[in-house]
Amino acid sequence: MACDERAALSGTFTRQNSSSTSSLDFEPDADYRFVESLEERYKCAYCHRVLLNPQQTGCGHRFCQQCILALRELNAVPTCPVDKETIKMHEVFKDNCCKREVLNLHVFCKNFPDCNSKVILGRYQEHLLQCLFESMQCTNDGCQDQILRKDLKEHLSQHCKFREERCQYCNTYVVLINIKNHEKNDCPDYPVPCLQNCSQIILKKEIEKHHAVCPEAEVDCPYKQYGCHVKVKRGKLAEHENSALREHMLQILDKNSRLEEQISDLYKSLECKEIKIQQLADAIKKCEKEFRQYTQLFGNNSNLMVSTQALASHLDKSARLESQVKQLIQMANQQQSKLDLRPLLDTIENVKQKIALMETYDQRLVVLEDQSSKHDLQINIHKAQLNKNEERFKLLEGTCYNGKLIWKITDYKMKKKEAVEGRVLSIASQPFYTSRCGYRLCARAYLNGDGSGKGTHISLYFVVMRGEFDSLLLWPFKQKVTLMLLDQSGKKNHIVEVFRADPNSSSFKRPDGEMNIASGCPRFVPHAVLENTKNTYIRDDTLFLKVVVDLTDLEEL
Repeated sequence: MACDERAALSGTFTRQNSSSTSSLDFEPDADYRFVESLEERYKCAYCHRVLLNPQQTGCGHRFCQQCILALRELNAVPTCPVDKETIKMHEVFKDNCCKREVLNLHVFCKNFPDCNSKVILGRYQEHLLQCLFESMQCTNDGCQDQILRKDLKEHLSQHCKFREERCQYCNTYVVLINIKNHEKNDCPDYPVPCLQNCSQIILKKEIEKHHAVCPEAEVDCPYKQYGCHVKVKRGKLAEHENSALREHMLQILDKNSRLEEQISDLYKSLECKEIKIQQLADAIKKCEKEFRQYTQLFGNNSNLMVSTQALASHLDKSARLESQVKQLIQMANQQQSKLDLRPLLDTIENVKQKIALMETYDQRLVVLEDQSSKHDLQINIHKAQLNKNEERFKLLEGTCYNGKLIWKITDYKMKKKEAVEGRVLSIASQPFYTSRCGYRLCARAYLNGDGSGKGTHISLYFVVMRGEFDSLLLWPFKQKVTLMLLDQSGKKNHIVEVFRADPNSSSFKRPDGEMNIASGCPRFVPHAVLENTKNTYIRDDTLFLKVVVDLTDLEEL
């Protein structure tokens, strides 16, 4: 009976459902904050919450749909908790008018006061799906962080430990938290030191190829087959061959002597076998001669028995001798095959060729002395380069962090000549910074000019470089930049150019590579002005350039 009434009640709700409110709904258990105080007529008479799918009884009171069903479950004959009248289920109907009024009540967003939106109750869930202050879980696999919707994009691109970043070596996208493990274990382009301690850094995928030519790998001496069992580093192999040249030649001669002795012994053994074969052949011929004589005697002699016995005796002797000769010939052939001299002769020929090669080592020593002289020259060149590097390190130690660069360019004439000849078109300054954790910058100069200033001017440019703290800085770079050629007379007749960074230019965006495209003055100062002896911009073949970044309104980290 209860089931039939429940089905009937449900059928009644379905028939009276309003199509105009089918898209509106709200969660019953949420704690809503209404813009205006909730009137009693919009509250359930049983649960005293805002009406959800309101149903009106015959006595005129309103209940939630689930509350009506709950009252029916509690009592076989349900009564209204307000006026204690019996609720007749066939008199209960769905109050769509009240439902529309409830769904159009205005409520504050649950994220108030951060979100000050006021929405109708029926659209409350839709608003939460778009509310910028609604907390939601990060969408990256493995990340459990709860983020406000307005901060989700920044979190996904900059802060999430489970975001994918490009490996700096192989350009493969890897989850950030695993990128170090990827670089050390899986990245084929990760640089690793040589296992032989040769101080070279090699890509992991080329390590085996490098070991085949590594100068620090230990290898056998090429004369191991002649008795030299020394293991030496590949880079010192030539030195070992030169220092042990006499020992190697003696080892080769010793092995050659042993081979010649073996060959001599084989020849002697062969000669003995040939002599014995010849002796047996002579014995056979003698037997044949005696056999013919006995044959004649057999024809003339009347004593047949004596002749027959003598003949049989000689025939047996001849057969034995013939058998021995065949055995000796077979043994000689076997010895001949076992002691085949051709490999020995080939080995001797190879040894002779190597001895001839050893005789050319005197010429190689002359060549090595010449190479040694060249190496000395290279060493002197490297020393000069080291001195230049030392000067550069001193410059790096003087790196500025106040947005100012004083760039000293020495050997102006030589560097300009290199630019004119096309060998070194441009030179770059040491990096400088707007602060300890600020933008990383440098200057670039074309001493023979660039673009419209080529051949007539010095071109001076300002360059934004990739720095360690770029992710914390504001982009694009928007500061004012001053470029100066300093007067060395003390009169401060400096040449000055000022420009402000264009935020729409790719030169001032956050660098993707080591540095952005340079921006500045292709016609910064004419050669005629710079090199005029009446001016004092160049002294002792040295000039000074200055770059100043305006730090106004630039927040320091």
